[in-house]
Amino acid sequence: MPPQAGLTVIDWLIICVYAVSTIGLGWWFGRKQESTQEYFVGSGKMNPFLIGVSLFATLLSTITYLSLPGEILGKGPVFLTRLIALPFVFLVVGYVLIPVYMRQRVTSAYELLEEKLGLSLRLLGASLFLMMRLVWMTLLVYLASKAMIVMMNVDPSWIPWIVLVTGIVSVIYTSLGGLKAVVITDLMQSILLFTGALMIVVMVTIDFGGFSWFPTTWHANWDYQPIFDFDPQTRVTMVGTILSVFVWYVCTAGGDQVSVQRFMSTHDAKSARKAVATQMIVGASVTLLLSIVGFALLSYYEVHPDYMPAHMDLKNNADDLFPLFIAFHLPMGVSGFVVAAMFAAAMSSIDSGVNSITAVVMTDLLDRFGLKPKSEKQHILIARLLALGIGITIVIGSMYIGNIEGNITKVTNKVVNLFVTPLFSLFFFALFVKSVRPAGVWIGTILGMATALLLAFSGAVVFFLHEQYGIDPATFGTEIVTKIDPLTHEEYRLANDPVSFQWIGPVALLVNIAGGLIACKIINIISPRKEKQTPGD
Repeated sequence: MPPQAGLTVIDWLIICVYAVSTIGLGWWFGRKQESTQEYFVGSGKMNPFLIGVSLFATLLSTITYLSLPGEILGKGPVFLTRLIALPFVFLVVGYVLIPVYMRQRVTSAYELLEEKLGLSLRLLGASLFLMMRLVWMTLLVYLASKAMIVMMNVDPSWIPWIVLVTGIVSVIYTSLGGLKAVVITDLMQSILLFTGALMIVVMVTIDFGGFSWFPTTWHANWDYQPIFDFDPQTRVTMVGTILSVFVWYVCTAGGDQVSVQRFMSTHDAKSARKAVATQMIVGASVTLLLSIVGFALLSYYEVHPDYMPAHMDLKNNADDLFPLFIAFHLPMGVSGFVVAAMFAAAMSSIDSGVNSITAVVMTDLLDRFGLKPKSEKQHILIARLLALGIGITIVIGSMYIGNIEGNITKVTNKVVNLFVTPLFSLFFFALFVKSVRPAGVWIGTILGMATALLLAFSGAVVFFLHEQYGIDPATFGTEIVTKIDPLTHEEYRLANDPVSFQWIGPVALLVNIAGGLIACKIINIISPRKEKQTPGD
């Protein structure tokens, strides 16, 4: 199976047809919308299966599709142990969080914060969400575009244009169709993602004449990945993987408007639980399939090293081999479908994020401060204009966010854990802590975010201390290394992170909640609440 010439006219035609069809779908669902309730939560009666697929597509599709094959190929299979966390996630989300949330019927999750924590913490929650989703989406669109330049065999200077096209299509159908259009297109996108990955496994199996490509021993290309290691610098361990995935899922379900908005779009807690179960099942299935893709590509390029460009190798370019195979080794037409799947992966992150950000801006900022339009028709128009403006912001940001060091798995973990744990902590205090004090919650949030920042960019902190004050990086158990930027090919120096990205979420969450509880306790001792007296006391 020698390399093809890249994408053909037929492939490009398939990609264009897909893009146009999603815009048409957005227009179709937007024709008869008469209220923002319909626009944002589908009137609260959407199918739980579709909502579950949409949750998967929104929260995991881009990361999983881009990162897992490269992670398995270049680092090792221990990341597969994330599947062990999913049943525990379902129990906590389905039977602890969802019953509490579904007793409230809100458009924005952050409305729940004001009643117990006050306006300032509602605005903090909304602001953290806006920052998280904007940074998250700009990063993922950039990573998807970076993968697509490999598939298209074009210069990295094309990344801004690919970002632009992806953003334009996503924002148009999202701003027109609202949540219903988002959910239906997420289903289409998930089908394309799964089918595309399955095609690659089939093609490699045909090339090998069977399943001899499946590894039966630890490959020399893989890192040291133990069950557990007391050295925090060890990049991936089984325990770290399970714990970090559990924390991410639970915190996202309990604090991210994208998740809460989908719970609210179902009929009741039972339906919302079905949606979460669907999300877990689809996520587990795609994780297994994409891991198998990583195994298949490792064997394929090991047997056919001449099929890789001269500047690429199995270890340092693991993230690029998946898109390389898509463009140059799949049959004509099939490549177009799979590139459409990659295009879909990028769009699934934009569409749901834009819709949820718009809901938060409308509910927590405009409506909350009396800036609500006079009619529902004007309300929907402003929501669509906001979605358009947010989408433009994401597109512009995606053109300049490629400066965070690490492979896709590492980079996305660094970004998301800066915001997802403090967001969840706000809801934890609001809904599950009786003697809560807003000032204590503020203190916990500041401590948690500071911890996440220090851990996520611990290498940058060490490098700064070394450059400015001459502190030896060995003091922190790390060293200064020289790397080459994959886009500009220029050399740069940095310090390896002394703490693995897997510990950012769990440690930040622990510091946030513990710090907040202690602060609330101290405040209650120093300034106890006055009991409200009833008449006649």
